[in-house]
Amino acid sequence: MRDNKFKKNILFVVNPIAGHSQKEEFPDFVKRMLDHDQFNYRIEFTQYAGHAILLGIDAANEGLDMVVAVGGDGTINEVARGLINSETTLGIIPSGSGNGLARHLNIPLNFEGALQLINSGKKSKIDTGIINGQTFVSIAGVGFDALVADLFAKEPNRGFLTYFKIVATHYQRYKPENYTIVLDNQQIIKTTALFISLANSNQFGYNTTIAPEAELNDGLLDVCIIEKPNIFDMPLIINLMLLKIIHKSKFVQIYKVKNLEIKRTKNKVVNIDGEPIKLEKDLRIEVNPLSLNIIIP
Repeated sequence: MRDNKFKKNILFVVNPIAGHSQKEEFPDFVKRMLDHDQFNYRIEFTQYAGHAILLGIDAANEGLDMVVAVGGDGTINEVARGLINSETTLGIIPSGSGNGLARHLNIPLNFEGALQLINSGKKSKIDTGIINGQTFVSIAGVGFDALVADLFAKEPNRGFLTYFKIVATHYQRYKPENYTIVLDNQQIIKTTALFISLANSNQFGYNTTIAPEAELNDGLLDVCIIEKPNIFDMPLIINLMLLKIIHKSKFVQIYKVKNLEIKRTKNKVVNIDGEPIKLEKDLRIEVNPLSLNIIIP
């Protein structure tokens, strides 16, 4: 057995209400599956919104080797915010609803597989994004997807069927909004869009891919502008997302940028890694290159 002083130190940050996995069983999985010759560990359950940010900051200041987010994209976002530009590495045990970032990274969606990855995965650096001072790791967006995120957050039972029901219920009556977008090359785009996604990773979750060519380490964000198709085109649009070829649709424009501005008519909510946050009307977005260490397969 390796001496404790040579082991790496891990903090597991568990969101007890994310998704619908049985979090109370998680400590037993860690006891059985974690390589105890490599790691010392402790487990913290979050107590309130924003708690994981503080736990991440404390862990980075303490010099821990790794903080593992056990939850969905919102939990990952909070932990990551505490680790940005530090030496501490983010690990992911996906147990949320859509698990978009985990799916992009091909991280197993079960406790056993994800813990094996903690044991044997490799460290890499990825970009993060900043929107009006708020960090996002996977995707931020405005418009219909932000409305869906807002309604989804209020649902007691989260899952794909709930997500689909919200989309189906509100799609027809949603009125696309007017936006002015200024790209980093000073190109100005005036558009009426169903939604605009700012993609660091390639998908929302549930394998619904909005930016098929997005890469997490290219120093760029994929700005996806989606016009509103009529209801009869929606099955095709959904199929193109699942097939990862949505960029071929006539309703979609994608630009790769380092930074941009979006001017809106109202300060409605913004979707930040699946969580609804109300921000100012005018949005400034930029990439923070290679700012987060992360464990990948």
